[in-house]
Amino acid sequence: MFEEAQYFAPVVTHDDGTLKVQLGAGHPGFADPEYRRRRDALATLASQWQPGQPCPTADYTDAEHEVWREVSEALVDKHRTFACQEYLDGKEALGLPKDHIPQLEDVREMLRPLTGYRYRPAAGLVPLREFYGSLADKAFWSTQYVRHHSVPLYTPEPDVLHEVVGHGNTLANPRFTALYEAAGRATNRVETDEALQFISKVFWFTLEFGVLHEGGALKTYGAGILSSPGEIEEFRGMTIKPLDLVDMGTTEYDITVYQDLLYAAESFSQVEDVVGAFWDSCTDESIAAMKATA
Repeated sequence: MFEEAQYFAPVVTHDDGTLKVQLGAGHPGFADPEYRRRRDALATLASQWQPGQPCPTADYTDAEHEVWREVSEALVDKHRTFACQEYLDGKEALGLPKDHIPQLEDVREMLRPLTGYRYRPAAGLVPLREFYGSLADKAFWSTQYVRHHSVPLYTPEPDVLHEVVGHGNTLANPRFTALYEAAGRATNRVETDEALQFISKVFWFTLEFGVLHEGGALKTYGAGILSSPGEIEEFRGMTIKPLDLVDMGTTEYDITVYQDLLYAAESFSQVEDVVGAFWDSCTDESIAAMKATA
């Protein structure tokens, strides 16, 4: 869903309206014709959605449900050990199934009484401004495909496990959704691409790959880590820097590997006070001034 994903698996449209996902040669599903067919079918399904309609129902296979089960079960104990309390609170409130992939519309209904957030199906890349801007309206663009079965513990692409297990549990907690909405309002406020990129990088290093100190231990609140049974065991060994808006907003990163640079907040409250306040007040001019100090 992030712009960098375009280089990994761009989506093209055929004359008949069907979509083709262009997997890179290094993708684990590149040489798997059945997986490629499923990716194309799910992308085409999502592309047929129109605003105001329910999210389309994906007819998941037994193999896809098995990947969901394997990842969900692997994350149970890891979440207890490594996830921050706000994420655990959201996870308990949402109560996602562990034995099958829930439909996006079902998760939307589960979120309705908690925070009112809703999902929108995405065929692939959603432009940054549209993706982040929709957060202000309590809408989250989500893919529906499942990572390849050969590498269930990690994916550099935002599959349905990332979107629902990673982000869905945060979207069930009002403290998290206040941050998502603030990021959306900031996106809709700025006009330059440079400011938008800065906002997106701060989002990356916080709501995607953020960590914080809690109870004397380093915990994570980032959806990218929380949806990866592999990466969640490694993040404490990465380079950890204090929360720094300028550094986060100007640092490049590689989506195809475990993130080796993370920014730690002293608490979830500091994320709200620093990052939330930034998104609430930033402008093109203030971001340009911040970048000038980098």
